[in-house]
Amino acid sequence: MIDFGFDKLALIGAVALIVIGPEKLPRVARTVGHLFGKAQRYVADVKAEVNRSIELEELKKMKTQFEDAAREVQGSVERDLRQASSAFESDWREATSALDGSAVADAGTLRPPPAYRPPKKNWRLKRGATPQWYKQRHGVRTRAQSGAARVARFRPPGIR
Repeated sequence: MIDFGFDKLALIGAVALIVIGPEKLPRVARTVGHLFGKAQRYVADVKAEVNRSIELEELKKMKTQFEDAAREVQGSVERDLRQASSAFESDWREATSALDGSAVADAGTLRPPPAYRPPKKNWRLKRGATPQWYKQRHGVRTRAQSGAARVARFRPPGIR
């Protein structure tokens, strides 16, 4: 901007002291300082407004570019979906037309599907899924034993 050195500022101060006088010089300097501050704030506001408008224009350009790209992607996806759908429909028509001809000839041999039966529960399988340590801790029998062998096992000592 304007280059003010120390010598130029001293010359301006000396001229102002002679012209304005020592009594009014502080009040004039304060007023000039306020005006200069207002001018600086005004210039800063204008710069900020210009920068905001430039950024807004750039954002609008980016928005239009993104919208165009999104429309292009959407169009390509819809186009591919239509092609896949038409290919599926044509393959489906070919497959069902071949079945329709054979179904009429074999109509007597077609049977309805069997009714649903729930699976049977296997309690042995459930018991087998219990860990061995759990069975031992809770006294679950793990080996088959006859009644006589069981009585002999738990007979008190001395009685035979």
